Amino acid sequence: MATLSAPLQIGALRLVNRLVATAHGSGAVAGGLAQPGDDEYWRRCAGGGAAMVIAGGTVVSPESTNRIGNTTEAWRPEAVPGLSKRAAAIAQEGAIPVCQLVHLGRETLGAEIWGHPIAPSGIRSPREPVRARTMTEADIDRVVDDFVVSARHAAEAGFAAVELHAAHGYLLAQFLSAAANRRADAGTISGRVRILHRLHAAITDACAELVLGVRVSIDGAEEAGLDIDGLCELLPLLEMFDYINVTAGVRTTYVRDMATDVPPLLTHGARLRAATTRPLLLSQAFRSRDDIESALDAGADLVGMARPYIADPRIAEKLLRGEDAAIRPCVSCNEDCRTFTPALLCSVNPELGPGGSGDRPATPLRLGRRPGTGDRVAIIGAGPAGLEAALRLAPTHDVTLFEAGAHIGGQLRAAAQAPHRQGWARLLRFYQDNIGAATLRLEHSARPADLDGFGEIIIATGATEISAGGAFCATEVILDRDKIRPGSRVVVADDGFGYWSSVGVIESALASGATQVTVLVPGPAFAPSIPAEGRVQLRKRLVGRPVTFVVEAAPVEVTRAQDAAAETLVTYRNILSGSTSQLSCDQFVTVGERVARDWQPFARELPHARIQVIGDAAVPRRVAHAIAEGYAAARTITSSRRSITAA
Repeated sequence: MATLSAPLQIGALRLVNRLVATAHGSGAVAGGLAQPGDDEYWRRCAGGGAAMVIAGGTVVSPESTNRIGNTTEAWRPEAVPGLSKRAAAIAQEGAIPVCQLVHLGRETLGAEIWGHPIAPSGIRSPREPVRARTMTEADIDRVVDDFVVSARHAAEAGFAAVELHAAHGYLLAQFLSAAANRRADAGTISGRVRILHRLHAAITDACAELVLGVRVSIDGAEEAGLDIDGLCELLPLLEMFDYINVTAGVRTTYVRDMATDVPPLLTHGARLRAATTRPLLLSQAFRSRDDIESALDAGADLVGMARPYIADPRIAEKLLRGEDAAIRPCVSCNEDCRTFTPALLCSVNPELGPGGSGDRPATPLRLGRRPGTGDRVAIIGAGPAGLEAALRLAPTHDVTLFEAGAHIGGQLRAAAQAPHRQGWARLLRFYQDNIGAATLRLEHSARPADLDGFGEIIIATGATEISAGGAFCATEVILDRDKIRPGSRVVVADDGFGYWSSVGVIESALASGATQVTVLVPGPAFAPSIPAEGRVQLRKRLVGRPVTFVVEAAPVEVTRAQDAAAETLVTYRNILSGSTSQLSCDQFVTVGERVARDWQPFARELPHARIQVIGDAAVPRRVAHAIAEGYAAARTITSSRRSITAA
């Protein structure tokens, strides 16, 4: 088995270890061109020890460009200066810079485009309302030329390698798929792979110095992908490439959320290794040393990750040094890294700001008192906001972390106990392992009198969920599944905002043995606020399960059973028509509003202390806000200390 630190030769390139940051985009791109901050993002990504960094989001043709303009348009000469800064930033940090080139074909990523999509055949993607125009031979010639021009620009910019994106159901994958390619020469895999042979020859002829890799994927064989048998049939026909990157999924399934707890390619490693002699890079959902080493043991030469480098750019060097507990973990929530609003962000990494530089914007509620003095800091509440503040301050300050409950985590602990949401538990373990220098006082509800002698006070008391009329609320059911009796019929009143609390209740009820779960949704659709990839995985999990959604419906009256054996009657109203209907159930659960806990007594009774209120204690929002405000509150305190020291 190759160790993580073993070097590897790929063509003319020598990789210093076996860890790769696979393709993704910084989002610091506008009008198709890299913007200030793009190079800084890639510098961060490359500076943490990865042997090779693959920059993605790089399209080769005008019809593959969206109107937002947040993908790099590699065919344009104007793109070369930005690409040069990107490549230089990666190379200067000691990593091999690779540019991945893609044409989306019939896929639009759900974004408006200026032109019209094209595809090998006129077969509609299941993610698009209309089918693309079938490519003529002239179209194919032009697209090949576009790839060559884009590769030449990448080489001119200083990239050492180019990776052709033939995965995830995009154009080159559409050519490889028997389901998406019905052209005259597509009856065999050797006919369908011809486009890759042609591209390899053309790019090699134009840019002989470039190392050339290709990315392919399994899954989605019924529409524009390959199953494992098809992929193993394809790999021997790709021996001309310098390396092969194998991943999983098609659009909407290739960035899997935390419900995927085992890398999907782990079970196929031996077959993939036997199918090719080329250096083999495996990627998708690798998070832990055990999984990475298992992949290498199965025959992979390299292991790729993308989101973990966004969460902690120094993940490679920490793995190489054996500092696994110090890795800030990617939880695979897909909330910020997939939205690009306005650029690449990460829910758990407060040091990644918009445009790839600076910190994530965050503004704790700072009460207008004088700056605190001394090194003693009291943090009230050990949810994600308080934990982040403690993590940052404990190495330099005397920190006491008060927590009313018996465990750290707050709302994060509840989220981690929902079925298929254990990714949050990785983040809690990270905090537990790294706040050791702080004094942790569990089951202690701090009062103002406890805070004498503390120069700085951070209030992170979080929020509580309001239940309606004695019903169980979502948090109660998720934390204690015994509240749902096996065999019971459950009605869930959704809050209409479609976030993970509702999902957690449904899956907790099913895990508890509910025989029927009916969800009243006061809107047109269930779970519209969770990431698209999460919805796809959720729907697959719910297929065949006893779950019914009633949309545009809100409860108006609940007649509760007088004893455990009797039924509860739920009357609900159709929001559009106004008509009412009734449901009988054994248990009724509401997804309630989260309301900040009262922290005003601290402000009233500690008028001379500097107080910062963070996370849900200010306004209940998401984990990203809590972590960023915990980080910002800590920065305020450390900055004050530096100012006092300097004075």
